[in-house]
Amino acid sequence: MFDERSRADPHLMRTAELMAEASSLEDVVSILERTGRRIAGSDGIAVVLRENDVCAYVAEDAIQPLWKGSRFPLDACISGWAMQNRETAVVPDIGTDPRIPTSAYAYKAIRSLVVVPIGSPEPVAALGAYWCAMVWLDTVTVSRLEALACQATAALARLQGQRSTEPAAS
Repeated sequence: MFDERSRADPHLMRTAELMAEASSLEDVVSILERTGRRIAGSDGIAVVLRENDVCAYVAEDAIQPLWKGSRFPLDACISGWAMQNRETAVVPDIGTDPRIPTSAYAYKAIRSLVVVPIGSPEPVAALGAYWCAMVWLDTVTVSRLEALACQATAALARLQGQRSTEPAAS
């Protein structure tokens, strides 16, 4: 879990340690929720889980409420796009990106965002970082979010491996 990006950043080194200690999906979500804003330097973070064809917004840390508790069709939100395309979505201006469902953002003070898929080979979650102002989303910020998503992916793979090697209950 200590890739080159993590070694150069003390916050990412600490999250790697936390992810190594995670014992459940809930732990991984909690770590993302607690650390994501600091790592991104953003105004908000949302953790989104894929539930079949739905995006479930399960956790957030933001200066104003985002979508925690909401569910959206996978093909109708930017988090779903990131998971379906296995690709980071970088949106400097939500008003000009056709992947953004404008109705979901109508009453939110969000202008820029990055959404990173989590899980491999099939993404099972996404981490969204949001800014209230239009910001230039530099490669360092995007790389830090991708490193955090890689750490979460590794933690989830480790947990999945542990479940698959546990003896069946009798």
